[in-house]
Amino acid sequence: MGLNIEEQKAAERFRKEVAEPSMTQLVILDFWAEWCGPCKALTPVLEKVAAEYADKGVVLAKINVDEEQFIASQFQVRSIPTVYAMFQGQPVADLTQARSESQLKATLDKLLEQLPVQPGGQPPKPDIAPHLAMAEEALAAGDAEQAAGVFMQILQVVPDSAEAASGLIRALVAADRLEEAAQMLETLPVELSSDPQIERARKALELAKDKPDDGELAALRSAAETNPSDLEAQFSFANAAFAAGERDIAAETLLKMVAIDREWNDSAARTKLLEIFEAVGLEDPWVSATRRKLSTILFG
Repeated sequence: MGLNIEEQKAAERFRKEVAEPSMTQLVILDFWAEWCGPCKALTPVLEKVAAEYADKGVVLAKINVDEEQFIASQFQVRSIPTVYAMFQGQPVADLTQARSESQLKATLDKLLEQLPVQPGGQPPKPDIAPHLAMAEEALAAGDAEQAAGVFMQILQVVPDSAEAASGLIRALVAADRLEEAAQMLETLPVELSSDPQIERARKALELAKDKPDDGELAALRSAAETNPSDLEAQFSFANAAFAAGERDIAAETLLKMVAIDREWNDSAARTKLLEIFEAVGLEDPWVSATRRKLSTILFG
């Protein structure tokens, strides 16, 4: 604010050459000039140490005070050489008195122990676990639209998160936005499309495609209630009920089928339960409770 054009250009150069690299790396910032004898003596030391520490996330940036008077004034440079260590846009140490290789290395070692410097300049991935948990809670509570919004925000920050992509697809399915869910599945990067989390979302979409309209669901429900021994009717109703979002009644229907005849139609009821478990998520408390019921029927 209030800078002239030359000052704006100087500030932009500093941002690109010093401030941005310092967000992940430790920048040795050297203020120098062509006419400065001590600067010329110090330069080889700085360059040597910076090269040796490059794999630890240390880089060297040089500011010619004659050419960048505005930047030098912002740092209140009154004599040269003046050397600072910069991290995340701020000076974190004055290295001016570290004139020898051993002194400079000792100071850098201390700084590297204290600061989360990223070798190679790769920024740490943000911690999205709390946001994923919040979105999953919203989805489990039936608020699919809120869950979709949170998952979408996570993907804006971490586009390669398989968990967030899976969550968004499952939230879209739960919100009955099946076309959007299918489109997202089709456009996922190859490296994500085979992830187990995405397989879970794909299974949820496949199951949801069987969703009937209200009249069809009512008819299937009536047929199942009228003919409790008709396993074909029970199975059709269970499929439709889960697709319609009634997972409790769907699971109970399938569990009863397993109890009546676990081998019916090549164990279709048990297979469908396992597909539902996969779609909901094996770590989900509802799945754990339902699996215990299935185990009791099978082995208890």
